[in-house]
Amino acid sequence: MFKSRIPYLSLVFIIFLVSCEKENIQPEIKRGLIAEKAMVVSAREEASKIGLEIIRKGGNAFDAMMATEMALAVTYPFAGNLGGGGFAVYRLANGEIGSIDYREKAPLAADKDMYLDENGEFLPQLSTKGALASGVPGTIAGIFEAQDKYGKLTPQEILQPVIDLARNGFVITENQAQRLQRVKAVVVEVNGPETFFNQDIEAGDTIKIPVLAATLERIAKNGRDEFYKGETARILAKHMQDKGGIITEEDLASYEAVWRDPVVFDYRDLRVISMAPPSSGGITLGQILKMIEPYDLKNLGHHSTEYIQILVEAERRAYADRNYFLGDPDFVKIPINQLLDADYLKSRMESFSWEKATKSEDIAQGEILFSESLETTHYSIVDSEGNAISITTTLNGGYGSKLFVDELGFFMNNEMDDFSAKPGTPNMFGLIGADANSIAPGKRMLSSMTPTLVEKEGKLWMVVGTPGGSTIITSVLQTILNVAEFGMGMQEAVEAPRFHHQWLPDLVNFEPESFDSLLIRSLKAKGYLINEGNSPVIGKVDAILVLPDGRLEGGADPRGDDRAAGF
Repeated sequence: MFKSRIPYLSLVFIIFLVSCEKENIQPEIKRGLIAEKAMVVSAREEASKIGLEIIRKGGNAFDAMMATEMALAVTYPFAGNLGGGGFAVYRLANGEIGSIDYREKAPLAADKDMYLDENGEFLPQLSTKGALASGVPGTIAGIFEAQDKYGKLTPQEILQPVIDLARNGFVITENQAQRLQRVKAVVVEVNGPETFFNQDIEAGDTIKIPVLAATLERIAKNGRDEFYKGETARILAKHMQDKGGIITEEDLASYEAVWRDPVVFDYRDLRVISMAPPSSGGITLGQILKMIEPYDLKNLGHHSTEYIQILVEAERRAYADRNYFLGDPDFVKIPINQLLDADYLKSRMESFSWEKATKSEDIAQGEILFSESLETTHYSIVDSEGNAISITTTLNGGYGSKLFVDELGFFMNNEMDDFSAKPGTPNMFGLIGADANSIAPGKRMLSSMTPTLVEKEGKLWMVVGTPGGSTIITSVLQTILNVAEFGMGMQEAVEAPRFHHQWLPDLVNFEPESFDSLLIRSLKAKGYLINEGNSPVIGKVDAILVLPDGRLEGGADPRGDDRAAGF
Protein backbone atom coordinates (compact mmCIF):
# COMPACT_ATOMS: atom_id res chain seq x y z
CA MET A 1 0.00 0.00 0.00
CA PHE A 2 2.78 2.40 0.98
CA LYS A 3 4.71 1.75 -2.28
CA SER A 4 1.69 2.38 -4.47
CA ARG A 5 1.24 5.90 -2.96
CA ILE A 6 4.69 7.19 -4.07
CA PRO A 7 3.88 7.86 -7.75
CA TYR A 8 0.64 9.53 -6.70
CA LEU A 9 2.42 11.84 -4.21
CA SER A 10 5.07 12.65 -6.83
CA LEU A 11 2.34 13.56 -9.31
CA VAL A 12 0.67 15.84 -6.74
CA PHE A 13 4.02 17.56 -6.07
CA ILE A 14 4.63 18.11 -9.80
CA ILE A 15 1.13 19.56 -10.25
CA PHE A 16 1.78 21.87 -7.28
CA LEU A 17 5.05 23.13 -8.81
CA VAL A 18 3.43 23.72 -12.21
CA SER A 19 0.52 25.61 -10.62
CA CYS A 20 2.95 27.76 -8.61
CA GLU A 21 4.86 28.56 -11.80
CA LYS A 22 1.65 29.44 -13.65
CA GLU A 23 0.48 31.74 -10.87
CA ASN A 24 4.03 33.13 -10.51
CA ILE A 25 4.02 32.52 -6.75
CA GLN A 26 7.24 33.90 -5.29
CA PRO A 27 8.89 32.48 -2.18
CA GLU A 28 8.10 34.61 0.84
CA ILE A 29 10.78 37.24 1.48
CA LYS A 30 12.11 37.41 5.02
CA ARG A 31 11.66 40.94 6.31
CA GLY A 32 13.07 42.82 9.27
CA LEU A 33 11.35 45.59 11.22
CA ILE A 34 9.00 47.61 9.02
CA ALA A 35 8.36 51.30 9.76
CA GLU A 36 6.20 53.91 8.07
CA LYS A 37 8.20 57.11 8.55
CA ALA A 38 11.63 56.87 10.20
CA MET A 39 14.22 54.32 11.25
CA VAL A 40 17.54 53.98 13.05
CA VAL A 41 19.58 50.75 12.97
CA SER A 42 22.66 50.45 15.18
CA ALA A 43 24.76 48.10 17.30
CA ARG A 44 22.70 48.73 20.46
CA GLU A 45 18.96 48.92 21.07
CA GLU A 46 19.38 51.88 23.44
CA ALA A 47 21.25 53.89 20.78
CA SER A 48 18.70 53.11 18.06
CA LYS A 49 15.82 54.10 20.37
CA ILE A 50 17.44 57.36 21.50
CA GLY A 51 18.19 58.32 17.89
CA LEU A 52 14.61 57.57 16.89
CA GLU A 53 13.21 59.49 19.87
CA ILE A 54 15.12 62.59 18.76
CA ILE A 55 13.36 62.33 15.37
CA ARG A 56 9.99 61.93 17.14
CA LYS A 57 10.71 65.15 19.04
CA GLY A 58 11.05 67.06 15.77
CA GLY A 59 14.71 66.45 15.03
CA ASN A 60 16.04 65.16 11.74
CA ALA A 61 18.67 62.60 10.67
CA PHE A 62 21.57 64.89 11.62
CA ASP A 63 20.19 65.42 15.12
CA ALA A 64 19.68 61.65 15.37
CA MET A 65 23.26 61.12 14.21
CA MET A 66 24.60 63.10 17.18
CA ALA A 67 22.30 61.27 19.61
CA THR A 68 22.99 57.79 18.25
CA GLU A 69 26.74 58.31 18.04
CA MET A 70 26.98 59.48 21.65
CA ALA A 71 24.60 56.76 22.88
CA LEU A 72 26.91 54.20 21.27
CA ALA A 73 29.84 55.86 23.07
CA VAL A 74 28.03 55.14 26.34
CA THR A 75 26.58 51.68 25.72
CA TYR A 76 29.07 50.24 23.21
CA PRO A 77 32.56 51.35 24.32
CA PHE A 78 33.98 48.46 22.28
CA ALA A 79 33.68 50.74 19.20
CA GLY A 80 31.30 53.63 19.96
CA ASN A 81 33.39 56.59 20.95
CA LEU A 82 34.35 60.11 21.83
CA GLY A 83 38.02 59.17 21.38
CA GLY A 84 37.86 57.95 17.78
CA GLY A 85 36.59 59.10 14.40
CA GLY A 86 34.53 58.16 11.38
CA PHE A 87 32.81 59.02 8.11
CA ALA A 88 29.23 59.93 7.20
CA VAL A 89 27.58 59.98 3.78
CA TYR A 90 24.24 61.76 3.51
CA ARG A 91 21.39 62.34 1.09
CA LEU A 92 18.90 65.10 1.80
CA ALA A 93 15.23 64.68 0.99
CA ASN A 94 15.71 66.97 -2.04
CA GLY A 95 18.38 64.63 -3.48
CA GLU A 96 21.42 66.71 -2.46
CA ILE A 97 24.31 64.46 -1.44
CA GLY A 98 27.55 64.93 0.48
CA SER A 99 29.87 63.46 3.07
CA ILE A 100 31.88 64.47 6.10
CA ASP A 101 35.27 63.11 7.08
CA TYR A 102 35.99 63.10 10.79
CA ARG A 103 38.76 60.52 10.61
CA GLU A 104 41.50 60.82 13.22
CA LYS A 105 44.78 62.57 12.35
CA ALA A 106 48.40 61.90 13.23
CA PRO A 107 49.62 64.24 16.01
CA LEU A 108 51.97 67.06 15.00
CA ALA A 109 54.87 65.29 16.75
CA ALA A 110 54.35 62.08 14.72
CA ASP A 111 56.98 60.92 12.24
CA LYS A 112 57.15 58.10 9.71
CA ASP A 113 59.69 56.07 11.75
CA MET A 114 58.02 56.42 15.16
CA TYR A 115 57.17 52.70 15.40
CA LEU A 116 60.54 51.36 14.22
CA ASP A 117 63.44 50.25 16.42
CA GLU A 118 67.08 51.30 15.95
CA ASN A 119 67.44 48.62 13.26
CA GLY A 120 64.41 49.86 11.36
CA GLU A 121 62.23 46.93 12.41
CA PHE A 122 58.53 47.49 13.08
CA LEU A 123 57.41 47.40 16.74
CA PRO A 124 53.69 46.57 16.45
CA GLN A 125 52.88 46.94 20.15
CA LEU A 126 53.64 50.67 20.01
CA SER A 127 51.02 51.34 17.32
CA THR A 128 48.29 49.16 18.83
CA LYS A 129 48.42 49.55 22.63
CA GLY A 130 48.77 52.56 24.91
CA ALA A 131 48.90 56.33 24.45
CA LEU A 132 51.39 56.43 21.57
CA ALA A 133 48.95 54.45 19.38
CA SER A 134 46.29 57.18 19.36
CA GLY A 135 45.53 59.66 16.62
CA VAL A 136 43.80 62.99 17.33
CA PRO A 137 40.06 62.16 17.74
CA GLY A 138 37.53 63.53 15.27
CA THR A 139 34.15 62.24 16.46
CA ILE A 140 32.98 65.28 18.42
CA ALA A 141 34.07 67.63 15.60
CA GLY A 142 32.24 65.51 13.02
CA ILE A 143 28.88 65.23 14.75
CA PHE A 144 28.84 68.89 15.77
CA GLU A 145 29.82 70.07 12.28
CA ALA A 146 27.09 67.98 10.64
CA GLN A 147 24.42 68.87 13.19
CA ASP A 148 25.29 72.57 13.13
CA LYS A 149 24.88 72.71 9.34
CA TYR A 150 21.75 70.58 8.90
CA GLY A 151 20.22 69.80 12.30
CA LYS A 152 17.14 71.39 13.86
CA LEU A 153 17.44 70.94 17.64
CA THR A 154 20.00 72.23 20.14
CA PRO A 155 22.88 69.99 21.28
CA GLN A 156 21.49 70.22 24.83
CA GLU A 157 18.14 68.77 23.71
CA ILE A 158 19.86 66.04 21.72
CA LEU A 159 22.42 65.01 24.33
CA GLN A 160 20.24 65.07 27.46
CA PRO A 161 18.88 61.51 26.95
CA VAL A 162 22.46 60.30 26.41
CA ILE A 163 23.65 62.06 29.58
CA ASP A 164 20.79 60.39 31.47
CA LEU A 165 21.80 57.03 29.99
CA ALA A 166 25.40 57.40 31.19
CA ARG A 167 24.27 58.54 34.64
CA ASN A 168 21.44 56.05 35.20
CA GLY A 169 23.17 53.11 33.54
CA PHE A 170 22.66 50.52 30.83
CA VAL A 171 22.40 46.74 30.95
CA ILE A 172 25.40 44.65 29.90
CA THR A 173 24.65 41.97 27.29
CA GLU A 174 26.21 38.51 27.19
CA ASN A 175 28.40 39.54 24.23
CA GLN A 176 29.64 42.61 26.11
CA ALA A 177 30.36 40.72 29.29
CA GLN A 178 32.51 38.21 27.42
CA ARG A 179 34.44 40.95 25.59
CA LEU A 180 35.06 42.95 28.75
CA GLN A 181 36.32 39.86 30.56
CA ARG A 182 38.70 39.08 27.69
CA VAL A 183 40.13 42.59 27.56
CA LYS A 184 40.27 43.29 31.29
CA ALA A 185 43.91 42.27 31.86
CA VAL A 186 45.18 44.49 29.02
CA VAL A 187 43.06 47.44 30.19
CA VAL A 188 44.58 47.11 33.67
CA GLU A 189 48.09 46.77 32.18
CA VAL A 190 47.66 50.03 30.21
CA ASN A 191 45.76 52.07 32.83
CA GLY A 192 46.64 50.62 36.23
CA PRO A 193 44.55 48.74 38.82
CA GLU A 194 42.39 51.77 39.76
CA THR A 195 40.86 52.08 36.30
CA PHE A 196 37.07 51.97 35.93
CA PHE A 197 36.87 48.71 33.97
CA ASN A 198 38.96 46.75 36.48
CA GLN A 199 35.80 45.20 37.89
CA ASP A 200 33.97 41.94 37.42
CA ILE A 201 31.14 42.66 35.01
CA GLU A 202 28.52 40.02 34.26
CA ALA A 203 25.70 39.84 31.72
CA GLY A 204 22.64 41.57 33.17
CA ASP A 205 24.65 44.01 35.30
CA THR A 206 23.76 47.71 35.06
CA ILE A 207 26.80 49.90 34.43
CA LYS A 208 26.76 53.62 35.26
CA ILE A 209 29.52 55.97 34.04
CA PRO A 210 28.94 59.26 35.92
CA VAL A 211 32.26 60.77 34.79
CA LEU A 212 31.21 60.29 31.14
CA ALA A 213 27.86 61.93 31.94
CA ALA A 214 29.77 64.93 33.32
CA THR A 215 31.96 65.11 30.19
CA LEU A 216 28.89 65.00 27.95
CA GLU A 217 27.20 67.72 30.05
CA ARG A 218 30.15 70.04 29.50
CA ILE A 219 30.13 69.29 25.76
CA ALA A 220 26.35 69.84 25.52
CA LYS A 221 26.70 73.19 27.30
CA ASN A 222 29.89 74.50 25.66
CA GLY A 223 29.77 72.83 22.23
CA ARG A 224 32.52 71.13 20.22
CA ASP A 225 35.18 73.55 21.52
CA GLU A 226 34.78 72.02 24.98
CA PHE A 227 36.40 68.87 23.62
CA TYR A 228 39.07 70.61 21.54
CA LYS A 229 39.88 73.81 23.46
CA GLY A 230 38.16 73.65 26.85
CA GLU A 231 38.59 71.85 30.16
CA THR A 232 38.05 68.47 28.47
CA ALA A 233 40.87 69.21 26.02
CA ARG A 234 43.26 70.14 28.84
CA ILE A 235 42.45 66.98 30.81
CA LEU A 236 42.78 64.79 27.72
CA ALA A 237 46.10 66.24 26.53
CA LYS A 238 47.64 66.00 30.01
CA HIS A 239 46.44 62.40 30.43
CA MET A 240 47.86 61.35 27.05
CA GLN A 241 51.25 62.88 27.78
CA ASP A 242 51.34 61.47 31.32
CA LYS A 243 50.81 58.03 29.74
CA GLY A 244 53.61 58.46 27.19
CA GLY A 245 51.58 59.77 24.25
CA ILE A 246 52.25 62.77 22.01
CA ILE A 247 48.80 64.35 21.58
CA THR A 248 48.90 67.97 22.77
CA GLU A 249 46.41 70.78 23.35
CA GLU A 250 47.65 72.23 20.05
CA ASP A 251 46.74 68.99 18.26
CA LEU A 252 43.22 69.12 19.66
CA ALA A 253 42.74 72.85 19.01
CA SER A 254 43.78 72.50 15.36
CA TYR A 255 41.55 69.51 14.51
CA GLU A 256 38.79 70.12 11.93
CA ALA A 257 36.30 67.77 10.29
CA VAL A 258 36.32 68.05 6.47
CA TRP A 259 33.38 68.09 4.04
CA ARG A 260 34.23 65.94 1.00
CA ASP A 261 32.54 65.06 -2.27
CA PRO A 262 31.43 61.41 -2.10
CA VAL A 263 32.41 58.81 -4.69
CA VAL A 264 29.43 58.36 -7.04
CA PHE A 265 29.06 55.68 -9.72
CA ASP A 266 26.40 53.63 -11.50
CA TYR A 267 25.89 49.89 -11.24
CA ARG A 268 23.20 48.62 -13.63
CA ASP A 269 20.09 50.65 -12.73
CA LEU A 270 21.47 51.79 -9.36
CA ARG A 271 23.37 54.94 -8.40
CA VAL A 272 25.82 54.27 -5.58
CA ILE A 273 27.01 57.08 -3.28
CA SER A 274 29.90 56.14 -1.01
CA MET A 275 32.84 57.55 0.93
CA ALA A 276 35.87 59.06 -0.79
CA PRO A 277 39.51 58.91 0.48
CA PRO A 278 40.88 58.78 3.08
CA SER A 279 38.32 55.98 3.05
CA SER A 280 39.22 53.36 0.50
CA GLY A 281 35.64 52.09 0.65
CA GLY A 282 33.92 53.99 -2.15
CA ILE A 283 36.62 53.54 -4.78
CA THR A 284 37.22 49.87 -3.99
CA LEU A 285 33.49 49.11 -3.91
CA GLY A 286 33.11 50.92 -7.24
CA GLN A 287 35.96 49.00 -8.84
CA ILE A 288 34.52 45.63 -7.77
CA LEU A 289 30.97 46.43 -8.91
CA LYS A 290 32.16 47.74 -12.28
CA MET A 291 34.38 44.68 -12.83
CA ILE A 292 31.51 42.26 -12.18
CA GLU A 293 28.82 44.31 -14.00
CA PRO A 294 29.30 42.56 -17.39
CA TYR A 295 28.43 39.18 -15.84
CA ASP A 296 24.92 37.76 -15.32
CA LEU A 297 25.20 37.20 -11.58
CA LYS A 298 21.58 36.16 -11.11
CA ASN A 299 21.96 33.44 -13.72
CA LEU A 300 25.20 32.24 -12.12
CA GLY A 301 23.26 31.66 -8.90
CA HIS A 302 23.72 32.94 -5.36
CA HIS A 303 26.82 31.42 -3.74
CA SER A 304 27.50 29.20 -6.76
CA THR A 305 31.12 28.35 -7.55
CA GLU A 306 31.04 30.79 -10.48
CA TYR A 307 29.46 33.61 -8.46
CA ILE A 308 32.11 33.31 -5.77
CA GLN A 309 34.82 33.12 -8.45
CA ILE A 310 33.86 36.34 -10.18
CA LEU A 311 33.54 38.28 -6.90
CA VAL A 312 36.84 36.93 -5.55
CA GLU A 313 38.71 37.80 -8.75
CA ALA A 314 37.30 41.34 -8.82
CA GLU A 315 38.08 41.78 -5.11
CA ARG A 316 41.63 40.53 -5.62
CA ARG A 317 42.32 43.18 -8.27
CA ALA A 318 40.56 46.04 -6.48
CA TYR A 319 42.39 45.43 -3.19
CA ALA A 320 45.74 45.37 -5.00
CA ASP A 321 44.97 48.86 -6.28
CA ARG A 322 43.65 49.96 -2.88
CA ASN A 323 46.86 49.18 -1.07
CA TYR A 324 49.07 50.83 -3.65
CA PHE A 325 47.26 54.02 -4.66
CA LEU A 326 45.07 55.18 -1.77
CA GLY A 327 45.79 57.46 1.17
CA ASP A 328 44.88 60.91 2.54
CA PRO A 329 43.91 63.08 -0.46
CA ASP A 330 45.24 66.15 1.36
CA PHE A 331 48.72 64.59 1.17
CA VAL A 332 48.80 62.36 -1.93
CA LYS A 333 47.33 62.59 -5.43
CA ILE A 334 44.86 59.77 -6.03
CA PRO A 335 43.87 58.83 -9.61
CA ILE A 336 40.17 58.36 -8.77
CA ASN A 337 38.85 58.76 -12.32
CA GLN A 338 41.37 56.30 -13.73
CA LEU A 339 40.72 53.75 -11.00
CA LEU A 340 36.99 53.81 -11.83
CA ASP A 341 37.46 53.99 -15.62
CA ALA A 342 35.53 51.26 -17.47
CA ASP A 343 38.36 50.49 -19.93
CA TYR A 344 40.93 50.28 -17.13
CA LEU A 345 38.73 47.91 -15.12
CA LYS A 346 38.03 45.79 -18.19
CA SER A 347 41.78 45.44 -18.70
CA ARG A 348 42.17 44.42 -15.05
CA MET A 349 39.85 41.45 -15.65
CA GLU A 350 41.50 40.27 -18.88
CA SER A 351 43.62 37.76 -16.97
CA PHE A 352 40.55 36.20 -15.32
CA SER A 353 39.70 32.63 -16.33
CA TRP A 354 36.74 30.50 -15.28
CA GLU A 355 39.06 27.50 -15.39
CA LYS A 356 41.52 28.43 -12.67
CA ALA A 357 42.26 31.00 -9.97
CA THR A 358 44.48 33.99 -10.70
CA LYS A 359 47.44 34.15 -8.35
CA SER A 360 47.62 37.35 -6.33
CA GLU A 361 51.38 37.52 -6.90
CA ASP A 362 50.73 37.84 -10.63
CA ILE A 363 48.74 41.06 -10.24
CA ALA A 364 50.14 42.46 -6.99
CA GLN A 365 51.06 46.14 -6.82
CA GLY A 366 52.83 45.95 -3.49
CA GLU A 367 52.92 44.14 -0.19
CA ILE A 368 50.29 44.96 2.42
CA LEU A 369 52.30 46.83 5.03
CA PHE A 370 49.45 47.59 7.39
CA SER A 371 46.46 45.81 8.79
CA GLU A 372 43.07 47.07 9.85
CA SER A 373 41.19 45.83 12.85
CA LEU A 374 37.65 44.44 12.73
CA GLU A 375 36.23 46.40 15.63
CA THR A 376 34.26 49.28 14.15
CA THR A 377 30.56 50.12 14.35
CA HIS A 378 28.01 51.33 11.81
CA TYR A 379 24.58 52.87 12.03
CA SER A 380 22.00 53.87 9.41
CA ILE A 381 19.32 56.56 9.69
CA VAL A 382 16.32 57.65 7.61
CA ASP A 383 14.16 60.40 9.12
CA SER A 384 10.51 61.28 8.59
CA GLU A 385 11.43 64.07 6.14
CA GLY A 386 13.27 61.67 3.85
CA ASN A 387 16.85 62.61 4.80
CA ALA A 388 19.25 59.66 5.05
CA ILE A 389 22.69 59.21 6.60
CA SER A 390 25.06 56.25 6.59
CA ILE A 391 27.69 56.52 9.35
CA THR A 392 30.65 54.31 10.24
CA THR A 393 32.72 55.15 13.31
CA THR A 394 35.60 53.44 15.09
CA LEU A 395 38.32 53.27 17.70
CA ASN A 396 40.10 50.83 15.34
CA GLY A 397 40.77 47.91 17.69
CA GLY A 398 38.17 46.72 20.20
CA TYR A 399 38.34 49.33 22.99
CA GLY A 400 40.92 51.10 20.82
CA SER A 401 44.37 51.43 22.38
CA LYS A 402 42.88 50.08 25.66
CA LEU A 403 43.75 53.46 27.19
CA PHE A 404 40.73 54.58 29.21
CA VAL A 405 40.73 58.24 30.25
CA ASP A 406 39.33 57.74 33.73
CA GLU A 407 38.85 61.49 34.35
CA LEU A 408 36.64 61.74 31.23
CA GLY A 409 35.05 58.29 30.90
CA PHE A 410 36.03 57.03 27.43
CA PHE A 411 38.57 54.91 25.56
CA MET A 412 41.08 56.36 23.09
CA ASN A 413 41.67 54.98 19.60
CA ASN A 414 44.69 53.05 18.27
CA GLU A 415 44.15 54.43 14.78
CA MET A 416 47.87 55.11 14.16
CA ASP A 417 48.14 51.39 13.38
CA ASP A 418 46.19 52.02 10.15
CA PHE A 419 49.16 53.88 8.70
CA SER A 420 51.90 52.00 6.85
CA ALA A 421 54.42 51.95 9.65
CA LYS A 422 57.27 50.90 7.36
CA PRO A 423 56.56 52.21 3.85
CA GLY A 424 58.98 51.93 0.96
CA THR A 425 60.11 48.42 1.83
CA PRO A 426 60.27 46.10 -1.22
CA ASN A 427 57.91 43.16 -1.04
CA MET A 428 58.82 39.58 -1.93
CA PHE A 429 58.41 40.44 -5.65
CA GLY A 430 60.66 43.49 -5.47
CA LEU A 431 57.74 45.92 -5.68
CA ILE A 432 57.39 48.92 -3.40
CA GLY A 433 53.98 49.95 -2.09
CA ALA A 434 51.97 51.69 0.60
CA ASP A 435 54.00 54.94 0.54
CA ALA A 436 50.72 56.82 -0.04
CA ASN A 437 49.69 55.78 3.47
CA SER A 438 52.93 56.57 5.33
CA ILE A 439 52.82 58.49 8.64
CA ALA A 440 53.06 62.29 8.50
CA PRO A 441 52.09 65.01 11.01
CA GLY A 442 48.45 66.04 10.59
CA LYS A 443 47.73 63.27 8.07
CA ARG A 444 44.64 61.06 8.12
CA MET A 445 45.23 57.31 7.95
CA LEU A 446 43.64 55.17 5.23
CA SER A 447 40.44 53.33 6.16
CA SER A 448 38.14 50.65 4.75
CA MET A 449 35.02 52.18 6.29
CA THR A 450 32.33 52.23 3.59
CA PRO A 451 29.18 54.12 4.63
CA THR A 452 27.02 53.91 1.49
CA LEU A 453 23.71 55.10 0.08
CA VAL A 454 22.06 53.61 -3.02
CA GLU A 455 19.48 55.27 -5.25
CA LYS A 456 17.07 53.54 -7.62
CA GLU A 457 15.09 55.44 -10.24
CA GLY A 458 16.31 58.70 -8.74
CA LYS A 459 15.01 57.91 -5.25
CA LEU A 460 16.63 56.71 -2.04
CA TRP A 461 16.69 52.91 -2.04
CA MET A 462 19.21 51.67 0.52
CA VAL A 463 21.33 52.89 3.46
CA VAL A 464 24.08 50.40 4.27
CA GLY A 465 27.39 49.91 6.05
CA THR A 466 29.23 47.65 8.46
CA PRO A 467 32.23 47.23 10.74
CA GLY A 468 34.82 44.61 9.83
CA GLY A 469 38.17 46.19 8.90
CA SER A 470 39.24 45.13 5.43
CA THR A 471 36.10 42.95 5.15
CA ILE A 472 33.85 46.04 5.32
CA ILE A 473 33.95 46.63 1.56
CA THR A 474 33.10 43.04 0.59
CA SER A 475 30.31 42.86 3.20
CA VAL A 476 28.69 46.03 1.85
CA LEU A 477 29.15 44.68 -1.68
CA GLN A 478 27.44 41.36 -0.98
CA THR A 479 24.58 42.98 0.96
CA ILE A 480 23.78 45.27 -1.98
CA LEU A 481 24.00 42.34 -4.43
CA ASN A 482 21.80 40.13 -2.24
CA VAL A 483 18.94 42.61 -2.68
CA ALA A 484 19.68 43.99 -6.15
CA GLU A 485 20.51 40.71 -7.92
CA PHE A 486 18.75 38.05 -5.85
CA GLY A 487 15.63 39.84 -4.59
CA MET A 488 16.25 39.36 -0.88
CA GLY A 489 14.64 41.50 1.79
CA MET A 490 16.93 43.72 3.86
CA GLN A 491 17.00 41.44 6.90
CA GLU A 492 17.56 38.36 4.75
CA ALA A 493 20.37 40.12 2.87
CA VAL A 494 22.06 41.09 6.14
CA GLU A 495 21.78 37.59 7.59
CA ALA A 496 23.10 35.78 4.46
CA PRO A 497 26.54 34.16 4.91
CA ARG A 498 29.49 36.14 3.55
CA PHE A 499 32.93 35.47 2.08
CA HIS A 500 35.96 37.67 1.54
CA HIS A 501 39.19 38.04 -0.43
CA GLN A 502 41.59 40.97 -0.16
CA TRP A 503 44.47 40.20 -2.55
CA LEU A 504 47.03 39.39 0.18
CA PRO A 505 47.10 37.02 1.92
CA ASP A 506 45.88 35.04 -1.09
CA LEU A 507 43.09 33.27 0.80
CA VAL A 508 39.32 33.11 0.40
CA ASN A 509 37.69 33.48 3.82
CA PHE A 510 34.25 31.96 4.39
CA GLU A 511 32.00 32.59 7.34
CA PRO A 512 32.37 29.48 9.53
CA GLU A 513 29.95 26.57 8.98
CA SER A 514 27.96 28.54 6.41
CA PHE A 515 29.05 27.18 3.04
CA ASP A 516 28.68 23.73 1.48
CA SER A 517 31.74 21.45 1.48
CA LEU A 518 31.12 20.57 -2.19
CA LEU A 519 31.40 24.26 -3.06
CA ILE A 520 34.68 24.54 -1.17
CA ARG A 521 36.05 21.45 -2.97
CA SER A 522 34.98 22.88 -6.34
CA LEU A 523 36.89 26.11 -5.67
CA LYS A 524 39.94 24.22 -4.45
CA ALA A 525 39.92 22.22 -7.68
CA LYS A 526 40.25 25.48 -9.60
CA GLY A 527 43.26 26.49 -7.52
CA TYR A 528 41.64 28.78 -4.96
CA LEU A 529 43.37 28.83 -1.61
CA ILE A 530 40.78 28.51 1.16
CA ASN A 531 41.29 29.64 4.74
CA GLU A 532 40.65 26.39 6.58
CA GLY A 533 41.05 28.06 9.96
CA ASN A 534 38.41 29.87 11.94
CA SER A 535 37.66 32.99 9.92
CA PRO A 536 36.31 35.94 11.88
CA VAL A 537 32.72 36.96 11.31
CA ILE A 538 32.77 39.00 8.12
CA GLY A 539 31.06 42.30 8.83
CA LYS A 540 28.06 43.15 11.02
CA VAL A 541 25.76 45.00 8.66
CA ASP A 542 23.10 47.50 9.76
CA ALA A 543 20.99 48.70 6.83
CA ILE A 544 17.68 50.21 5.73
CA LEU A 545 15.76 49.43 2.54
CA VAL A 546 13.05 51.67 1.13
CA LEU A 547 10.26 49.33 -0.01
CA PRO A 548 8.20 49.95 -3.19
CA ASP A 549 5.33 51.39 -1.11
CA GLY A 550 7.68 53.85 0.62
CA ARG A 551 7.87 52.05 3.94
CA LEU A 552 11.25 51.30 5.51
CA GLU A 553 12.68 47.86 6.28
CA GLY A 554 15.50 47.57 8.80
CA GLY A 555 18.17 44.92 8.56
CA ALA A 556 19.90 44.52 11.96
CA ASP A 557 22.72 41.99 12.02
CA PRO A 558 22.02 39.05 14.39
CA ARG A 559 25.78 38.42 14.63
CA GLY A 560 25.76 41.09 17.35
CA ASP A 561 23.33 42.86 19.68
CA ASP A 562 22.22 45.10 16.81
CA ARG A 563 18.64 46.42 16.70
CA ALA A 564 16.40 48.49 14.45
CA ALA A 565 13.96 51.04 15.85
CA GLY A 566 11.29 52.77 13.78
CA PHE A 567 7.91 54.43 13.72
